[in-house]
Amino acid sequence: MVTFSTFTWIVIFSLSAMRVNSLGILFVYRNKEWAERVKDHFICFAAGVLISSPLIMAFPQAVEKNPNAGLAALSGFMFMLFSNKLIKYKMKQAELAFGITALIGIGIHSFIDGIIYSVTFSVSIMIGFLAGIGLVVHEFAEGVITFTALLKGDLSKKKAIIYAFLVAALTTPVGALIAYPFASRLNDSVLGLALGAVSGVLIYLSASHLLPAVQEEEKRHSYLAFLFGVSLALFMMFGKQ
Repeated sequence: MVTFSTFTWIVIFSLSAMRVNSLGILFVYRNKEWAERVKDHFICFAAGVLISSPLIMAFPQAVEKNPNAGLAALSGFMFMLFSNKLIKYKMKQAELAFGITALIGIGIHSFIDGIIYSVTFSVSIMIGFLAGIGLVVHEFAEGVITFTALLKGDLSKKKAIIYAFLVAALTTPVGALIAYPFASRLNDSVLGLALGAVSGVLIYLSASHLLPAVQEEEKRHSYLAFLFGVSLALFMMFGKQ
C-alpha cells in the first residue's frame, strides 16, 4: 500500500486547487451562462464542508495544543473581516480600479488558501483532507468570479484569463510551498495557534463569504448541496474513529 507524506498531500491538494480554479476560468471563458449556473452549487457544497471541518475537528485540536487558540481564531476571523471590508470599499471606485482591487483581494485570498493547506496537513492528514476538499471545490466558483470581475474591470478576455490564472490559481500552490518549510517546523504550541488562526479564517470564509450564496440564491438543490457538504465532514470525522 502506498502511503503519502504530509508534503505530498499538500502538493496534491494545492495543485488540485489550481486545476479546479483554472477549470472555472476556462468554463466561464467558453460558456459563461453554464458556469454561472453551476458555480452556486459548488459554493453551497464547499460552504457545508468548510463550516463543519473547523468546528468539529480543526478548532478542538487547536485548543488541545494551545489553550489560547481561541484568541488566534478570533484574530484570523477579524483579519479576514477587515481586509475584506477594505477591499469592498476600494471596489466602489472606477471600473478599472474594481478589476485591480478584485485581483489583489483574490490573490491574497488564494495565497492564504495555500498557507491553510500547509498548516492543516502539518497538524493532521484528516484535518487537511477536510479543509482541502472544501477549499478545492470552492475554487471552481472562485475562478468564475475572478474572470468575471476582471472583465468588469474593462480587461480583454485574453488578458483576463492570463491574470486570473496567475493571481487566483497559481498563488495557491505558491502559498503552500512557501508556508510548508515554516509550518513543518512549528512545535505543538505554536502549531495550535496557527491552526486556531486557520479555523477563524475558514469560519469567516464559510459564514460570511460562502453561506450567503446559499441563502440569497435559493436555487434548486442549493441546500441539498450544503447539507451534503456537512454530511461529508461528519462522515469523515466519525469514520476515522
